[in-house]
Amino acid sequence: MASIEDIFYSSLNLEETHYQEGYREGFNHGITTGKEEARQVGLKTGFETGEELGFYKGCVDVWNSAIEIDPTRFSTRLQKCIKQMHELIQKYPVMDPETESVQETMEALRLKFRVIRAALGVKLEYDGYPKPNDFEF
Repeated sequence: MASIEDIFYSSLNLEETHYQEGYREGFNHGITTGKEEARQVGLKTGFETGEELGFYKGCVDVWNSAIEIDPTRFSTRLQKCIKQMHELIQKYPVMDPETESVQETMEALRLKFRVIRAALGVKLEYDGYPKPNDFEF
């Protein structure tokens, strides 16, 4: 009698069995796909952040070179702003991107860059890496 119930039990619970099996397969596929997608997004975001930091570092290096050649070239206030921007770049947590201060530091860098740019009277701007839809043919 027990073996007849086992046969009917498996038939009656066929839907639940398939549901559980589908759930496990979907979950495992989601884990695998999610990790790869997260890796790609992390690489892209890290590249963009590094590129922006490099742009600001390049600007600071050029301005510091100009100061070394002619210390009277920029006002004391502007030299102080350039020094502060250099310190912000040094302070940026490149090796610990999950630090809470990442956004604050980047916003401070952008603001300091705008202040220096306005004081110099130049139209220098970081536009980011060109996107495929930015090109016109």
